[in-house]
Amino acid sequence: MTVVYEDHEDDAGTGIPVRRIRFTINGQKKIAEVEPRLLLAHLIRRGLGLTGTHMGCDTTNCGACTVLVDGRPVKSCTMLAVQADGREISTVEGLATASELHPLQEGFKEEHGLQCGFCTPGMMMAAKALLDENPDPTEEDVRWALSGNLCRCTGYQNIVKSVLWAADKLRAVPARGDDPPEPPDSPARGDTPAAPPTSQANNGQEG
Repeated sequence: MTVVYEDHEDDAGTGIPVRRIRFTINGQKKIAEVEPRLLLAHLIRRGLGLTGTHMGCDTTNCGACTVLVDGRPVKSCTMLAVQADGREISTVEGLATASELHPLQEGFKEEHGLQCGFCTPGMMMAAKALLDENPDPTEEDVRWALSGNLCRCTGYQNIVKSVLWAADKLRAVPARGDDPPEPPDSPARGDTPAAPPTSQANNGQEG
């Protein structure tokens, strides 16, 4: 467990109280002592050093700071850090594993869903919330889920295509612990292959 502390050396005389909070971020348990006024985005970026969460507008308009809190997309520039007490937070840094990209990250690469990349982390996290809830979305579903995130580069079409690409790949990959699907022409496991039928021309008689 890692402890994250805000540096209050310069504010020693202000008398601003701090509150200890516990939370999980990208699967890691954390403890932090924060001022009640600290934004979740600032805790993530400055306290934890996870700078993939971007700050764009500070007014909830752009969505660049979107993270998942208990699986739901939240614009972290308008959520207080103390409100994350006891919650589970996911940021873009938690998408990939040590050896491979998440299908959303692959999709944005394959379908050219980013240019400057500033909005991309927020787009990916909003899209992840959608695919976790609806693994087979329509184009309209994707556009609605991303309607709170702004992009000033791509015109959105390639972003939508990227999310649909990821949805297709996620549906094709069996869940962990599941057996891979049987090939279409192979018998089910445990079944004995049926003997080939006797040729109708022989009428069951040996030649």
